[in-house]
Amino acid sequence: MLRQRLLLGPVLIAAIILGSWLDQWLDGLSAPGWFERLSGRHTLPPGVVVLPVIGALAWMGALELAQLYRQKGIRVSRRVVITFTLMGLAMVAFIPESLDAVTGVAMVNSVLSVALVGSLAFNARHREVQGSAAAAGGALLGVAYLGMMFGFMVLVRREWSAWVLLWMIAATKASDIGAYFVGRSIGRHKLIPWLSPGKTWEGSFGGLAFSAGMGALGVVVLGEQWPMGSVAGLVFGVVISVVGQAGDLVMSLLKRDAGAKDAGKSLPGFGGILDVLDSVLLAAPVGFWLLRVMRDV
Repeated sequence: MLRQRLLLGPVLIAAIILGSWLDQWLDGLSAPGWFERLSGRHTLPPGVVVLPVIGALAWMGALELAQLYRQKGIRVSRRVVITFTLMGLAMVAFIPESLDAVTGVAMVNSVLSVALVGSLAFNARHREVQGSAAAAGGALLGVAYLGMMFGFMVLVRREWSAWVLLWMIAATKASDIGAYFVGRSIGRHKLIPWLSPGKTWEGSFGGLAFSAGMGALGVVVLGEQWPMGSVAGLVFGVVISVVGQAGDLVMSLLKRDAGAKDAGKSLPGFGGILDVLDSVLLAAPVGFWLLRVMRDV
């Protein structure tokens, strides 16, 4: 497994960096005629690469989530989970900045209501009632856990450069890497043995140290794109590490409940998409609000 991770990991890192560069390069360029007629914008908006990539990841994550439901014995439709996951993502990604707060809340409530009623109606189409409530809950989990949390990465890109989004992801994954290697090297005291037997307190603190280092390094690399100073960058890394590790435990809870070791098998050595992005999913909304608070203080 370690060999597979060492082989695939650099490829994934290179792809993320290349995608971030391409998204940043396209930002502000003149839009093609069809895009201008469709959106009314003369230039390309931020996120033209980030959004479709995140949409594809949300799609794949929804498939894995539906499979976990089925392993648990919950009869949930893949089509339903994918549809409402992408609906939640689209609602967050395309919500206009000009909307007032009440309208924004109403849009969120509308998506959740449609997901609930739609999933209940879909599961009752064959005049069967057994398992409808569990399947509806699964659809709502897809909207909130995947659609909306993935959507926060799009929101970060809307307000910041692609490099700040990349830095947030890097700080989160640095925590995963630090926890993995420090835990394997010197880990002795189990963190939560009933939920994730492989995690240790030593690994957790190692993750904090790696993420704090990435936070401080990001301040140097970002330069003028990060006006809050090196201390704020270090604090950002520490908070992201704590939240990211909690996100890892959330996915562990879902996998253990389904009796699965991994969420999928699409990434050799890592598991599935959700095994790689579980920490990022929870870190994204916290990172979005933390960036806002630090900018406005």
